[in-house]
Amino acid sequence: MTPAARRILDTASELFYSKGIHAVGVETIASEAGVTKKTLYDRFGSKDQLIVAYLEERDQKWREHLFSSMDEVPDDQPLDKILRIFDALENWMSTRNKRGCAFVNALAELSEETHPGRKVIIEEKKWLKELFVSLLEQLQLENPDPIAEQLFILHEGLMVTYSLDIYERGTAGAKETVQKLIETADHKKEEA
Repeated sequence: MTPAARRILDTASELFYSKGIHAVGVETIASEAGVTKKTLYDRFGSKDQLIVAYLEERDQKWREHLFSSMDEVPDDQPLDKILRIFDALENWMSTRNKRGCAFVNALAELSEETHPGRKVIIEEKKWLKELFVSLLEQLQLENPDPIAEQLFILHEGLMVTYSLDIYERGTAGAKETVQKLIETADHKKEEA
């Protein structure tokens, strides 16, 4: 990525998240990045492609943050890795996500089902649910998919309550719920 493209993407990312995708035009992004509109279009092709780049980079940063946190837990402790996802989320929300989930915010603005940004958003959410499934499978749950869905919904709800500042027990309460869901789940019988 050229230095100008990096400035454009950094500026767009800040503005899209803080003000909203539709509230920010390419003229504003170019001006604040110190480039011309032509440079913006030369580097990204369109505002839609700039939105895709913003969402892809945000996804990459979230995954790096999440895996960095999860890597502190030994691989043979999948329950602790699941709980660490919620700890990582709390840290992410307090440092980089005070306006709520960037993907949910963007999805609310990208009403056209064919918008290329929607694919990035949907894939990120599917990936997170599948991460829960894979960790639950390591716990030998009989049917991990419904519990993964519940954990995913809990995760998403935690972000909403945090951004609304109605976050009393937050992560601690979410982690207690995770443990109760897993404790009450059917586990596969060990083969004799």
